[in-house]
Amino acid sequence: MPVPLYLVDSFTDRPFAGNPAGVCLPDAARDANWMQAVAAEMNHAETAFLRPRPDGDWDLRWFTPTVEVDLCGHATLASAHALWETGRADRKQPIRFHTRSGVLTCTTAGGRIEMDFPAEPATPVAAPAEEAFALGATPTFVGRNRMDMLAVISSAEEVRQLAPDIGLVAKIKARGVIVTAKSDRPGWDFVSRFFAPQSGVAEDPVTGSAHCCLGPYWRDVLGKNELVGYQASKRGGTVSVRCAGDRVILGGAAVLTVVGELRG
Repeated sequence: MPVPLYLVDSFTDRPFAGNPAGVCLPDAARDANWMQAVAAEMNHAETAFLRPRPDGDWDLRWFTPTVEVDLCGHATLASAHALWETGRADRKQPIRFHTRSGVLTCTTAGGRIEMDFPAEPATPVAAPAEEAFALGATPTFVGRNRMDMLAVISSAEEVRQLAPDIGLVAKIKARGVIVTAKSDRPGWDFVSRFFAPQSGVAEDPVTGSAHCCLGPYWRDVLGKNELVGYQASKRGGTVSVRCAGDRVILGGAAVLTVVGELRG
């Protein structure tokens, strides 16, 4: 039986921007090897796999083209959008996803989707010279959380122009590397980029889960709980962040661009 398969652009209000994610709804339980093969075939930063639960919630897993990951924002946003757009879920009700990072809840608010995620603050660490060499910039702060390395550099323009050595970045022991600076343009509090060759993604266009780290960092620096970040990749995208204790509320828009079937 064909399997419903969608493509959703996340953290954008227009097609062909933001971060594209596959959303797959298998008709029966499938093993990790099958999901990994589908994600490799889709070849987007992440593909989400959804299965309904008897209690009305959903099981959700995320795969890059090479590995399964513990947390993914844009593919969670894409999953909620696909369920609402196709009538599989009621827009007036929250969607609860059961994941490797616990239960994640999505709701609609003011024309966008809000996601209740765990905060993932970075702990300061000493930065080896090799990491600065890999990035092609000297960080003013380096930290790590359970997934990623966070590198703060001197200016937003430096973030935009950054051209790291992806081969060297791949040797950094982390899921990926978040690079950020205070924004130099109105409407955004900070800018960032995310490089994750370790996970099969040279540069991720817009990384919701990275904002679980960026939000707490910039809250402490700027002294505000509500922030807006811009991820300055080629496609680009905007993520709103509201810090709430050990949680962050991530917000963004999404656009359904492809509706199809998987035959395999």
